[in-house]
Amino acid sequence: MTTTARDTVLGRIRDALALAPAPAPGTGIPREYRTGRTLPDGERLALLTARLVDYKAQVHPCAGDRTAEVIAGILRGRGARRIGVPDGLDAHWLSAYDGEVQRDSADIPAPGLDALDGVVTASAVSCAETGTIFLDGSPDQGRRALSLVPDLHVCVVDLSSVVAGVPEAVARLVPERPTTLISGPSATSDIELERVEGVHGPRTLAVVIRTDA
Repeated sequence: MTTTARDTVLGRIRDALALAPAPAPGTGIPREYRTGRTLPDGERLALLTARLVDYKAQVHPCAGDRTAEVIAGILRGRGARRIGVPDGLDAHWLSAYDGEVQRDSADIPAPGLDALDGVVTASAVSCAETGTIFLDGSPDQGRRALSLVPDLHVCVVDLSSVVAGVPEAVARLVPERPTTLISGPSATSDIELERVEGVHGPRTLAVVIRTDA
């Protein structure tokens, strides 16, 4: 029988497991990392903003009652005349926008989303320490394709949903929900380490942080 590379790798894993000491009865996976960290609102806002800006994202802090105005300004500035939104997005957030709004559904094929100028979504939780925004597929965030195909993503973040670190963020997530992690606009580097944006997702990420929500 021919041995494949896969067989070799799996065999080495089995050998390593056989040699490893058995865990003591009743013990689970050690989880000794720091949890429960907190930061004041101002520090969480400043840290998240710094991380996002470092990742080339646009950050727009605002009071909650200016959400619609700020979103409309971003979309106008980008010349977005036709946008997609999750079916459960707060309609008031779009009240100042005068372009065409397409409510997303599973009936719309993913390639069809490419015709949109942008997308507006909410978010589940954000990690200030890493500048990461988590989307969990809730009705106001939609399916993963909606936030990945259009070239512009306007993501609304409530400051109350921003936590200090990764353990605190993960604790707020529902493991069974599909989770998308966003750290700035989509980007990669070529062989000469030249940054190329928009390869695997939106070229532009604009984050609206509602400071009193």
